[in-house]
Amino acid sequence: MGVPFLKSVVTVMIPVLFASIGGLFPALAGTLNIALEGMLLAGAFSSLAVYYFSGSAAMAVAAAAACAAALCALHIFTALKLRANIFICGLAVNLLSGALCTVVSGGLFAAKGTITLQNSAYSGASDLVYPYLFSAIFLLFIAHVVIYNTPFGYRLRACEKNGESLISLGIEPDFYKITAMLICAVFCGIGGSFLSLNLGAFVPGMSAGKGWIALVVIFLGGRKPFGLLAAVLVFAAAESFTNYAQGFWKLPSEFILSLPYVCTLIAMLLSRKTE
Repeated sequence: MGVPFLKSVVTVMIPVLFASIGGLFPALAGTLNIALEGMLLAGAFSSLAVYYFSGSAAMAVAAAAACAAALCALHIFTALKLRANIFICGLAVNLLSGALCTVVSGGLFAAKGTITLQNSAYSGASDLVYPYLFSAIFLLFIAHVVIYNTPFGYRLRACEKNGESLISLGIEPDFYKITAMLICAVFCGIGGSFLSLNLGAFVPGMSAGKGWIALVVIFLGGRKPFGLLAAVLVFAAAESFTNYAQGFWKLPSEFILSLPYVCTLIAMLLSRKTE
């Protein structure tokens, strides 16, 4: 397998790593964000649409972050301001994202299926994998510093169990929860942009459960930045292995394709047992 296998692992892990780093912030603030899937998908569509018309990768990534943040703002308004059930709101955002992508795609491209970049200048995956990877690792270090070495991080972590203490000090916990949700959205938007720009196409549902896996990764990694990296590698290696296993294992494809999720579940159970 060698180098192609390693590159496949990296390609799989990038969007999950971005989503899990972002999702860590609201999780530490006590407001678990289950809308990661929808924000990844929104980032994937908006980045491809902007790149299609502008030809600028920087504008495409910025649009992905902005679009995911706008979707998150709706989530914040309904869940934190209107006090609706945050999990139902998250599910609604996931469903809304897929529907919006279909509707907007029909208006912009007169197509509700796959949208492919026709621009001959598009360089494709070879130019994107490593910049995204290095950016994700860099942001992982930044997240670690922010969470454990800044006043913002201390107050963010206090929101989960000591919200009343913050209020007594004149600090508003909702500010940190909202900020954490928006940080999460930006990370998910960037991760989603990799999905489509790396492929050079947008496919409906292309997030393919990666947002849900990112939620598992947060807890599998012990809700710590560097723990996320190890957990993402477990999932990415398992998923990449399935692509090769289909060629030499004479087993039903459905069984082989389920291996990444089985491995993630086993790792989750083992991590809980050792606590």
